[in-house]
Amino acid sequence: MTLTNKQKQYLKGLAHSLKPVVLLGQHGLTEGVLAEIDLALNFHELIKVKVAAEDRDTKALIIDAIVRETKSIKVQNIGHVLTLYRASEEKKISLPRAK
Repeated sequence: MTLTNKQKQYLKGLAHSLKPVVLLGQHGLTEGVLAEIDLALNFHELIKVKVAAEDRDTKALIIDAIVRETKSIKVQNIGHVLTLYRASEEKKISLPRAK
């Protein structure tokens, strides 16, 4: 699934007031962290994850792995905070229609 720019802007607006629900610590990306992100996406659809990696390349690799493993969509990445979206069965967030 891909999002249009209009849909991404809508999700960014919704995510603005959210706080990170998952924090990656010193142990980095583990199975437990991935499971927690997956659980949060199932429950909320739109979440923020704080990725505490000093190196830009390492952070980019971690973000790519999170997106790939959780089958989610990266809405935006600002500093250490990553915003993810994945539609759940209940469709809690209704996206604007794609043209």
